[in-house]
Amino acid sequence: MTKIQETFGSLVFNDTVMRSKLPKDVYKKLKATINEGKTLDVNVANTVANAMKDWAIEKGATHYTHWFQPMTGITAEKHDSFITPDSNGGIILEFSGKELIKGEPDASSFPNGGLRATFEARGYTTWDPSSYAFIKDNTLCIPTAFCSFDGSSLDKKTPLLRSMQALNDQALRILKLFGHNDVTRVTTTVGCEQEYFLIDKDLYEQREDLKLCGRTLYGALPPKGQELDDHYFGMLDKKASDYMRDLDEELWKLGVLAKTEHKEVAPRQFELAPVFTSSNIATDHNQLTMEFMKKIAKKHNFTCLLHEKPFDGINGSGKHNNWSMSTNTGVNLLEPGDSPAENAQFLLILTALIKGVDEYQDLLRISVATASNDHRLGANEAPPAILSIHLGDELNAILEAIEKGVPYNKTFNKVMEIGVDILPSFPKDTTDRNRTSPFAFTGNKFEFRMLGSALSIACPNLMLNTIVAEELQQFADILETAPDFNKTLNELIRKTIKEHKRIIFSGNGYTDEWVKEAEKRGLLNLKTTIDALPYYTSEKNIRLFTKHKIFTVDEMYSRKEILLENYCKIIHIEALTMIDMAKKQILPAVLKTQKEMTDLILNKKAVCDCFDCSIEIETLKKMDALTKEMVAAMTRLEEENVKVDALPTHEAQGKVYATLILECMADLRKAADTLETLTPKENWPMPNYTDLLFTE
Repeated sequence: MTKIQETFGSLVFNDTVMRSKLPKDVYKKLKATINEGKTLDVNVANTVANAMKDWAIEKGATHYTHWFQPMTGITAEKHDSFITPDSNGGIILEFSGKELIKGEPDASSFPNGGLRATFEARGYTTWDPSSYAFIKDNTLCIPTAFCSFDGSSLDKKTPLLRSMQALNDQALRILKLFGHNDVTRVTTTVGCEQEYFLIDKDLYEQREDLKLCGRTLYGALPPKGQELDDHYFGMLDKKASDYMRDLDEELWKLGVLAKTEHKEVAPRQFELAPVFTSSNIATDHNQLTMEFMKKIAKKHNFTCLLHEKPFDGINGSGKHNNWSMSTNTGVNLLEPGDSPAENAQFLLILTALIKGVDEYQDLLRISVATASNDHRLGANEAPPAILSIHLGDELNAILEAIEKGVPYNKTFNKVMEIGVDILPSFPKDTTDRNRTSPFAFTGNKFEFRMLGSALSIACPNLMLNTIVAEELQQFADILETAPDFNKTLNELIRKTIKEHKRIIFSGNGYTDEWVKEAEKRGLLNLKTTIDALPYYTSEKNIRLFTKHKIFTVDEMYSRKEILLENYCKIIHIEALTMIDMAKKQILPAVLKTQKEMTDLILNKKAVCDCFDCSIEIETLKKMDALTKEMVAAMTRLEEENVKVDALPTHEAQGKVYATLILECMADLRKAADTLETLTPKENWPMPNYTDLLFTE
C-alpha cells in the first residue's frame, strides 16, 4: 500500500472502519439507515457511538463535537470531552447513543431571520449518518443538522438533504417508466472547483481592509497585472507547491478527494478541484477545504483569501459547481451516450433541466447572491448575472431537429485530429467550453459557474435539486397516465424545447448585444443581490419549496431576511473600514508628503530664487485638490452611512447600500487611489498591489 493510500481517509469513520468496528447486524442496520432512510434504532446508536468513541480515542481524540453549518455560511462546533467522573474520584471515557444523535447548542446567537426571539435560546443538532464522522484537531467531529426548539431549520444541511430526497423520489418515477426497476436510489453528485488567493501573511497583517473585510478597499493598479497571461497554469513556485502538498495531505486524511491544483489567471491566484461525490458530502468537504486552506496557509506564512473580489482590476475567485445525477447502479443520468439523439431518457432529463432553469432563473441567481459576489459577476472571470444555458453544437442541433419534427442526421467529428503524425488522436467532446455561460453542459454534467469562492455550495445545490425534482414530477404525472407512452414522451420533449428554448444561448455573455437580446427574450437581469432577493418569496417560489417540503413559508422569509441583513452588514463594515483607514492612515500619509514637498520648495527658494519649483508646485496643487476631494467623499460617506443605518428595515437599508453607499465608497477610493500614485512608496501606509500580488 502506498503512503497516499494509507493516508487517505485515515481520520474518517468511514465504511471500511464501520465494517471492522461494528457487529455485523449493527453495521447492516446502520447502512439501511444511510442508504434507505430507515429510522435508526437507539440500541444501534449506542453501539455505533461506543465504537466511534473507541476509534477516535485510538486516533488521539479527547473531545467530540456536533459539527454543523448554520446560516453564517461557515461551520460551527461546541466541544465536549469524553470524560465522565467515576465513584473513586477518577474518570471513565464515555460516549452514548443519545450524545451521538442529539446535541443542544445555544441557538440565540446564530442568524435566524426572525424565526426566533432573542431570549428563545434552545436549539438542537442531530446526527447526519449519511456523512461520515471525522477527527479534526484531536476532536471527533460528527456532521449534524441544526434546528430551533420548534423544529425550524436554522442551517444549510437540512434543506439540502430534503432536496436530495425530493429529487430522488421524482427521478425514480421517471426511471421506472423506462423500465429501470433495479434502481432504488438517485443521488445528485457535485465536483466543486475552488479558487483562492495566497498572499504573504506579513503583508496581509498590514492591511486593515483585508483583515476586516477580506478585500482591498483601496489600491492603485500595479504597472503589471494579468495582461500577459503568464500566471495561468504556470510553474508553481516552491512555497506554493509546498503549501498545496500539505493541504492535499490534510484533506486526504479527512477523505476529501482533492485531485487537481494549478495556478489561476490572476497573480497569486490558484485553484483546487476534487473528484465528484454526493451533494451532501461534497458540501461538507468544501467547507473543510476552505477551512484547511486558511489553516495550512498560516503554517507557510501565507494568508488564504476566499473573497470573490479581493483585488480591484484583476480576476476575482469563483467556485464552479459541476452537478450531475447518478443511480445506485452506477449510471450517470446526464451521460448522452454515443447517440444522444436516440437516448430518450437523457433527452427527457435534459429538457427537465432546461425547463427548470428557465422557470426558476430567479432562484438560481438568488442562490449565489452576496455583496461580495456582486463585485465579480459580469467581469472577465465570471459569467453575467443573466441566467442562460450553453449546450454545445451537437445538442443544440438535436433539440432543433426535435422541435422542427425532422430527422437528426448531422454527423459531428468524434475524433480530434491534431495534424501531427506523432501525436495521438483522441475522442472529441460533444461541446466546447463557454467561460461566459452561467450554466453550461460539459459532457456528462452541468457546470454552474456563478458561485462565489466563499459561498457554501449547499444553497445552489438545494435550489438545483428542488427545481429538477419539480420538473421531473410534472413529467412523471403526464407520462404515468399516458395512453401512448412513446407518443406522449416525444410530444412532451418537443413542447418543452419550444416553450423554453429562450434560456439556451451559446454566444458571448459579456456583450451588450446579449444583454439586449436577453431582455427581448424576457430573461431576468438581476444585477445585484438587492435586485434578486425580492423574488425569493414570490408566490411561485413559495409554492415550489412548500410543495416539496424543502422550506416552510416562515423558513423562506427568514432566509431572505438573513441574506438582506448580511448584505447590509457587509457594506456597512466596509464603509466604516474605509473611513477609518482614510482618517488614520491615508490622510496623515498624504499630509506628511505635502509637508515634505512644501518644505522642499521653501528650501530650494531659500537657497536661490532662480531654482525652478514648477514641478513640485504643480504636484502639490494636484495632491491638495485630491486631498480635498478625498475628505469631501469621506465626509459624505460617513454622513450617509449614519443615515442608512437608521432606516427601519434591512430591505430599505439594502437599497441605499446598493446604490448611494457604494457610489460614495467608489468616489472615496478613486481619490485615494490617485493620491497613492503621487505619494512616495515609503510614505504610503500600507503594502500596495505590487507588494501583495508579486511577493511569493
